[in-house]
Amino acid sequence: MKKIAIVFSLILSVLSFAQTQTEMNIDSYNQYLKVDKELNVVYQKILKKYSTDTLFLKKLKIAQNLWIKFRDAEAEAKFPAEDKKYEYGSIFPICYNSFLEELTRKRILELKKWLNGYDDGNVCNGSVK
Repeated sequence: MKKIAIVFSLILSVLSFAQTQTEMNIDSYNQYLKVDKELNVVYQKILKKYSTDTLFLKKLKIAQNLWIKFRDAEAEAKFPAEDKKYEYGSIFPICYNSFLEELTRKRILELKKWLNGYDDGNVCNGSVK
């Protein structure tokens, strides 16, 4: 129910500022790009913070590349139709961009663990400083 409310409010916020379907599609894409830029900032901060840990960085880069593939595959699984605009309607770009934004926000939270660390006493922190 919470996810529905978030997506609905996201769509409403996009709809309230844009006039045409094209403008709404562009606005939703720009919202996704903003979150994607945030992801890249967090990723770059991790690369800098762990710059001397080459083994971790190698593994992180592999994980990030696989996450990108996962993100794209997850979006395809959610919207599998060949003709997406026909199957899902003119709102498809907004729904698609909102879904990418949601996945990207989750990834940001995961990556921030390497920046913020864990509470003291966590014996399972692995590479997290």
